[in-house]
Amino acid sequence: MTYTDDEPDPPFLRPGEAGYDDELAGFQLGFTQRPALIAPVRSTAGVVAAVRHAAAGGLPVGVQASGHGLPGGSAGGLLVSTRRMDGVRVDPEARTVRVQAGVRWGQVAAAAEPYGLAPLNGSAPGVGAVSYTLGGGLGILAREFGYAADHVRWLELVTADGEPRRVTPDSDPELYWALLGAGHTLGVVTELEIGLVPVRTLYGGSLAFDGRVVDPAAVLGAYEAWTRTVPDGLTSSFAAVPYPDLPALPPHLRGRYVVSVRVAYTGDDGEALVAPLRRLGPVLSDSLRVMPYAESHTIHSDPDTPHAYYGDSAVLAGLDVGRAGELLRMTGPGAADAMCVVQINHLGGALARPAPNAVPWRAGRFLVRLLTVGEREPARALLDPAFALLAEDTLGRSLNFAFGAGDRGAGLYDPDTTKRLARVKEQYDPANLFRRNYGV
Repeated sequence: MTYTDDEPDPPFLRPGEAGYDDELAGFQLGFTQRPALIAPVRSTAGVVAAVRHAAAGGLPVGVQASGHGLPGGSAGGLLVSTRRMDGVRVDPEARTVRVQAGVRWGQVAAAAEPYGLAPLNGSAPGVGAVSYTLGGGLGILAREFGYAADHVRWLELVTADGEPRRVTPDSDPELYWALLGAGHTLGVVTELEIGLVPVRTLYGGSLAFDGRVVDPAAVLGAYEAWTRTVPDGLTSSFAAVPYPDLPALPPHLRGRYVVSVRVAYTGDDGEALVAPLRRLGPVLSDSLRVMPYAESHTIHSDPDTPHAYYGDSAVLAGLDVGRAGELLRMTGPGAADAMCVVQINHLGGALARPAPNAVPWRAGRFLVRLLTVGEREPARALLDPAFALLAEDTLGRSLNFAFGAGDRGAGLYDPDTTKRLARVKEQYDPANLFRRNYGV
């Protein structure tokens, strides 16, 4: 367990100086940032100094931890790099954890595991815990426990006036509400405390089929019907991935169009619940099993090598199987110029419960995520028609899954949430130091 807040902060970095390019490096390689200054902070005091410097010079401010998502407001401005703020403190009796701004979920899971506790992390252990939570946080056990944002006790941040604040539902109810769902644009969150759940093991894994042997649309239709039968505590997703024929890939994936269903469940009847899925056809692989929570990242086996990608998302009121089947044909092998990954998350359950935060679209039944490996413009030519196909059932978009499309504000929030966020923004950042307009 590490926790540091008293080391001196390194000086600002400028383009051309040693360390500048290394500090910018992150997981997303598809977009180039060139801030005028980088503040590689280790402490809240360093964040305060950076924000005050930016405010005095009228520089826009962006924040980067792990670099999975890149800040849209740092071009020509100041980028606060929080990766050195990596403190984690678990309180096993209170079932909470304090997490600093640069911490990744793998660190939190490792710190909680000795106490039989688990965080509400997502599928990839390298994702930044704080930024994920500020965008809502759709985790692998989301239908049982809700969004990660729903479990935050307090947050510490530095607002645009350069002042550090501790925010709770009682101390600043409007700012607390806005931070959890839209916190990236209201300040630099330096730390938060979030609840843990008593989970040591779960039933989970992936059931994968060859999309050239089993009809992908039929698998998706069966999956949609199956989601209507499962308990609220079972969280799952469907994925379709056209893998390239590369030697680095495992033989059972190389050059194949793989459709799969991924499952995470803390109940003891998992085998019985997934039995209908096993009858869909011959499988390429079956990793469904009871596992320690520490192995939960293997359910999705997300890539951990930095690369260029672009994508977006749509929260759907329902999944029309016919249109979804057409979506697979539009994005599958041979139908697209770029490799496109389709993931469809089953929502509902605890995700539908109201909470005192700005996480939107809780009535959604499914989240469709489309991600391409490559550059923005070729990806848009593929993805825009695909999302247009889903428009009739679309409620909005998910901020955490606007993979490079976060600069497009439309659809991230419903009109009432948009207006309320604008009022909070006007109160705490009237000069728009942390750039975003919430689509208004």
